[in-house]
Amino acid sequence: MDYDLYLVIGLVIAVFSVPAVVSALSDNRTPRAAAIVLIISGGLVAWAAASKPAGYTLDQIPNVIINVVARYLG
Repeated sequence: MDYDLYLVIGLVIAVFSVPAVVSALSDNRTPRAAAIVLIISGGLVAWAAASKPAGYTLDQIPNVIINVVARYLG
């Protein structure tokens, strides 16, 4: 299983859902869909971090993102 891919997908989804949360809150709406997406992305990140035997540190995350992008798009 590719835990690095799950981590990167979770981080990308989380980054893209933040504007949806801000937009919903600024329009005085409940951010239901954005909250569900944030929960899913948090679950992906947590699952990847818990499943990888050595885990992840904050210093490793940029290298993991670059390696995943290079592996799947290169």
